[in-house]
Amino acid sequence: MGVGIRSLVFEEFAFQYFQRHQIMTSEMLPAFIESSNVERKQSLSEDQEKSQKPRLGEGFEPISKRQMKKLIKQKQWEEQRELRKQKRKEKRKRKQLERQCQLESNSDGNDRKRIRRDVVHSTLRLIIDCSFDSLMVLKDIKKLHKQIQRCYAENRRALHPVQFYLTSHGGQLKKNMDENDKGWVNWKDIYIKPEHYSEFIKKEDLIYLTSDSPNVLKELDESKAYVIGGLVDHNHHKGLTYKQASDHGIDHAQLPLGNFVKMNSRKVLAINHVFEIILEYLETRDWQEAFFTILPQRKGAVPTDKACEGSSHDKKSARVEDGLDSDSSEEENNRNELESPHEEEKQDKENSNESTVNSIPH
Repeated sequence: MGVGIRSLVFEEFAFQYFQRHQIMTSEMLPAFIESSNVERKQSLSEDQEKSQKPRLGEGFEPISKRQMKKLIKQKQWEEQRELRKQKRKEKRKRKQLERQCQLESNSDGNDRKRIRRDVVHSTLRLIIDCSFDSLMVLKDIKKLHKQIQRCYAENRRALHPVQFYLTSHGGQLKKNMDENDKGWVNWKDIYIKPEHYSEFIKKEDLIYLTSDSPNVLKELDESKAYVIGGLVDHNHHKGLTYKQASDHGIDHAQLPLGNFVKMNSRKVLAINHVFEIILEYLETRDWQEAFFTILPQRKGAVPTDKACEGSSHDKKSARVEDGLDSDSSEEENNRNELESPHEEEKQDKENSNESTVNSIPH
């Protein structure tokens, strides 16, 4: 009887516990599901971030010191952009103030305009013949381009600018100018033509300037058109411009360099040097002054009269040295002649002594 009561009490307690546990789980089930979903999302996002982070050795190389320096410089450049902008503004203001002060200090205040009014354009035509494009490599084409730029700048600054022509313009030269100097299309006071100079200038007006010509210029005729060969070849095509002028029946001549200048190097000049010498001559009408104003020091140029004096002085000094040498040789001969009798006497005495010693009986 007691055992039956105990079992009934236990079953009732167990039933009540089971009912209570089921109620709690049914109430807590939605919250539990939601929290588990949140945890799952967080774990997925962490996994994605880890997978997106670059790992060393997986498609990314370590940055070198040089690249790091470049990145640092780039960063500094970007940071200092505003500072540079401010400095440029200050520089512009300073230049404006300097110009204003200069204008106020001048009596008339328009010196630049007065200088430009003094410019007298020459009727002389100066042509750079660019028909040798195929004979030059790109390196020489670039040098030719720089020399043409120099000619253009000097002609713009000259007091007596010439009528500047650039003919047979095309090929490598035009391509190089298009790539590296796009502003050439806006150049002023220059005639740039793709045609050969012989197509629009009369043959009797042409004079080809070449160092191989036997003819020497005495003065410039401003009614003529002087042609400079646009060839930078380091003497690989010697005599080519002279041959071309002769073949076309064009007059040719060389600048009177040998009459005024003696150089250590060869007499072949750069295109811009010939161009500048002509501009200088038009201003001074003095070949020697023009040559020594333009020729670079590395050419070792000296006036021919000084060179002659130097050579005559060398000859005189050589003659004097020869005279001194002959005098010294004569003195040596005389000294030898004076010494020879004494030596003979000594030799005679020694011989006599030897003979007496030999004649003494033993």
